[in-house]
Amino acid sequence: MESFTHHTGLVATMDRANVDTDQIIPKQFLKRIERTGFGQFLFFDWRFHDDGSLNQAFELNAPEVSGASILVARRNFGSGSSREHAVWALADYGFRVVIAPSYADIFFNNCFKNGVLPISLSESEVEQLFENAATRPGYRLVVDLEAQKVSDDSGFIVSFEIESFRRECLLQGLDDIALTLQHEDKITEFERARLQ
Repeated sequence: MESFTHHTGLVATMDRANVDTDQIIPKQFLKRIERTGFGQFLFFDWRFHDDGSLNQAFELNAPEVSGASILVARRNFGSGSSREHAVWALADYGFRVVIAPSYADIFFNNCFKNGVLPISLSESEVEQLFENAATRPGYRLVVDLEAQKVSDDSGFIVSFEIESFRRECLLQGLDDIALTLQHEDKITEFERARLQ
């Protein structure tokens, strides 16, 4: 997993509450066996019309947010079923950060396991980000996980809290497998002892 220390990125906003995992990655795309390639299906039912053409009215299809890597949304983002594919799709599409007032628990946990930083800010702070993005084309944010701050170049700065273990895992780029492999010597020793 790629480590996360600082990230500067273009902001895309999604002015919707209760965005569920069924919308983030619809069920028909869960048959893939790889973790990659899901980005093309992100928000599929919203991004595309039934005939396959782009829905120009959908937020992420706006040309000015092409290449965005920070998604700002409303409360309870990632609700619904527990599919890890939702985070895979967001990451594969290019999002490194999601900012919202609250998240569904399983989605929130899955973000950390896949190198996406979910930041919880207050409703008023999120509202300010929506206003900033609406009035400043090409709006960008700086996310500093080491200092636990989100800022822009015109004075907006807020702090956020991340549980220390999760923060360290992201800073070092450690997913569950990498964490386990830190104890490879002990695992090997245990396996040898069992063979005797």
